[in-house]
Amino acid sequence: QVQLVESGGGLVQAGGSLRLSCAASGRTFKNNAMGWFRQAPGKEREFVAAISWSGTRTNYADSVKGRFTISRDNAKSTVYLQMNSLNAEDTAVYYCNAVVHSTPLMDWGQGTQVTVSS
Repeated sequence: QVQLVESGGGLVQAGGSLRLSCAASGRTFKNNAMGWFRQAPGKEREFVAAISWSGTRTNYADSVKGRFTISRDNAKSTVYLQMNSLNAEDTAVYYCNAVVHSTPLMDWGQGTQVTVSS
């Protein structure tokens, strides 16, 4: 009965920033690491970033390292993805999920669309 609700996407100019939010069920949030994934048109869904349940360890795809920052707020059962220096290659639908070793555990939600314009 876990529900993943992504928000915060939108249209942004190249070089700009967005912060995505993902609200997850309390059980899932408390017991698991969380991750962000994305899927661009015509491409497979790919791993973006993950954060441990304690928030002390993070992992990033090479393509976003140094530009994106993942964080979580236990009080709000929410995980965030701060995205800076966005470029056209970041255009995709972004999804969150509970993860183990960066592997998704739950069914996918609807995601949130990020479109970077030039």
